[in-house]
Amino acid sequence: MLDFELAALYDVKTKVLNQAVKRNNDRFRKTLFFSLHWSGKN
Repeated sequence: MLDFELAALYDVKTKVLNQAVKRNNDRFRKTLFFSLHWSGKN
C-alpha cells in the first residue's frame, strides 16, 4: 500500500500523513516502510 492510498483510507492529505510518520517515527517498525527515489538517470 502506498502513502497516497493510506492517506485516502484515513481521509487525510498525503503530505499530512507523511508528516505524522516523520514526527512519530519511533512508533513505527523500521521494516514497515521503504522509500522510492527517482534519480532521473538512465
